[in-house]
Amino acid sequence: MKKRNKKGFQLLKTWVLRAFLTVIGVWVAGILLFSFLPVPFSAVMVERQLGAWFSGNFSYVAHSDWTSMDDISPWMPLAVMASEDQKFPTHWGFDVQAIQSVLDNEEGGRIRGASTLSQQTAKNVFLWDGRSWVRKGLEAGLTVGIETVWTKRRILTVYLNVAEFGDGVFGVEEASQRYFHKPASRLTMSEAALLAAVLPNPIRFKADAPSGYIRQRQQWILRQMRQLGGEGFLREHKLM
Repeated sequence: MKKRNKKGFQLLKTWVLRAFLTVIGVWVAGILLFSFLPVPFSAVMVERQLGAWFSGNFSYVAHSDWTSMDDISPWMPLAVMASEDQKFPTHWGFDVQAIQSVLDNEEGGRIRGASTLSQQTAKNVFLWDGRSWVRKGLEAGLTVGIETVWTKRRILTVYLNVAEFGDGVFGVEEASQRYFHKPASRLTMSEAALLAAVLPNPIRFKADAPSGYIRQRQQWILRQMRQLGGEGFLREHKLM
């Protein structure tokens, strides 16, 4: 009996190891392929779609329309950097100062804040939504991977194509068409700031029905965009 249990345990360990290595292989392949190929869908999109189906909502469709950076208004990448990660062009995937600030003020062991655009991209494309130390650890490894293989411009391009801007609305092209009835290439500075304003919680905050808080946040983002230097900031860091 002991030999049988030991054999079964060894078999389980082998299958777990194989599964883990398979997932790692898929992630490595994804990082390499998505450095130049469009991302057809993200892990968060799959999670949202499956969640809708399991809850009986068969009308929900998680949709994204891939768009190259050349076809996105320069105001949009500037807006998300101004809003989410102003050190994006110069950091290596992590904002150490922001992380330390969060840890210093952390209460009850909760994990929150300090995620860079690189971390958010890694999470959106490859991982599930939610907060846990396990996911954060995997996110850190994937962030190092995309920062090593992808350019900053590529990270921004992928982020803008997979970011969630509303219920079933993924990517800036889909958001622009849905909320402003025009392509992402024609987004104005104000419209880009409004889309960026809902990113912290696109299910709660609505770009097509902005609350007073979102309007205030939009104005703050606009001020930050101007302080960064507008399109000159993008050209300086070769993001255009």
